[in-house]
Amino acid sequence: MKLPEFNQAAVLVVGDLMLDRNWQGDTSRISPEAPVPVVHVKDVEDRPGGAGNVALNIAALETRVSLLGYAGNDDAGHSLQGLLEQANVNCQFERLINQPTITKLRILSRHQQLIRLDFEDGFHDLPVAKLIADFDAGLATHDVVVLSDYGKGTLACAPELILAAKAVGKKVLIDPKGHDFSKYRGATLITPNWSEFQAVVGECKNELELVQKGTELLLDLELEALLVTRGEKGMSLLQPGQAPIHLPTQAQEVFDVTGAGDTVISTLAASLAAGASFSDATVLANQAAGLVVAKLGTATISQQELKASLHTVGDMPRGVVSAEQLDLAIRAARINGEKIVLTNGCFDILHPGHVRYLQQAKALGDRLVILVNDDASVGRLKGPERPINDLATRAEMLSALACVDWVCEFAEDSPREHICRILPDVLVKGGDYQRIEDIEGHDCVAKAGGSTYVLDYVDGCSTTNLIKNIRDSEREG
Repeated sequence: MKLPEFNQAAVLVVGDLMLDRNWQGDTSRISPEAPVPVVHVKDVEDRPGGAGNVALNIAALETRVSLLGYAGNDDAGHSLQGLLEQANVNCQFERLINQPTITKLRILSRHQQLIRLDFEDGFHDLPVAKLIADFDAGLATHDVVVLSDYGKGTLACAPELILAAKAVGKKVLIDPKGHDFSKYRGATLITPNWSEFQAVVGECKNELELVQKGTELLLDLELEALLVTRGEKGMSLLQPGQAPIHLPTQAQEVFDVTGAGDTVISTLAASLAAGASFSDATVLANQAAGLVVAKLGTATISQQELKASLHTVGDMPRGVVSAEQLDLAIRAARINGEKIVLTNGCFDILHPGHVRYLQQAKALGDRLVILVNDDASVGRLKGPERPINDLATRAEMLSALACVDWVCEFAEDSPREHICRILPDVLVKGGDYQRIEDIEGHDCVAKAGGSTYVLDYVDGCSTTNLIKNIRDSEREG
């Protein structure tokens, strides 16, 4: 698939509205009145925070977005709405006469935050009838719903919003807050960070526990997917009945993690609204998060930045890769519109038959992936005297071929599980197969719309014959 057509999609965001106000300046002396630095304020910047930042990120991807929430009838509320409307966000705020707009004032010097002042009382006992009515009216013209919960009270009616959206077939994505996720039951997907996730399910010592406890949470809350963001460890996507997807972080440099969670759910929402799958949307969200943490303060990512970063991932260095690296590279390559060709085998002693066959395979697409049996599985398949060359040697030889992009080991006797997970556009095998029906994984590939081919080896070339000739020569000598 190509980068989703973000401008053909629409997202409805509901959540806690905030204004982030930053005062910046130099500090070179201590106040004579108290032992505190004196900041000579030179720059004043207002930015949307909370659900407003989510909407801003969606708009930056050129996706149509509407934003519902509560704001005070004050200067901060008017500034917030003005900033959002300048960014093409359709604002439908309910103005509160007796409550101020939630505002967070940060005093900074040389990009260091010295103090944060919060102006907020939270929202309690709000009349929700108008918010729910505006939400119901907006469902017909939006593809996906985002509930951005910062625990300020706007989403006390979350269960009602979820039911209304699901009743008309809309996906509901939630950035959760607090230790009680039961209020999000029935949503499509939630995106807790690592701390939030463990606060609900308990400590996870490894990825196996993450998957076990995450799957239990997924089923208990009746979700279609669960995305756990794990900071420097990347993110993990869980879906019922499917293998988990663990993506490593794409951040090259980290300057500021502020707003990274907003970027993740924004990119997910825009991607899903544009027709992307959960897995492809997660790859895009992972890329966007890696980009945004390299910027100072809350920031947004444009389509152009996202597309450029995907080309970088799609150009992951050729060679031997892990299963996780392979999954990421393939998904990014597909987003760039590239065609994936896959083959598998032992490749014990590389010979001209292999080379010719692999060159023909690469000609059928843009990227050639080789799944190579590990040493133990070669021994089970070929006998106790095999392999002649160990896995590291075989993988290095294969990756040195110009036609090969990525080489990845597997431990099972059959590659079927991996082929059915990767679902290449083209599956190929050598000419010792007479029927496509005999090729492992061909049915999965066909069901996904791919093709399977049998390619010819060079006559007289086989690893078995090479070994036999060498041994015959040794005996004769």
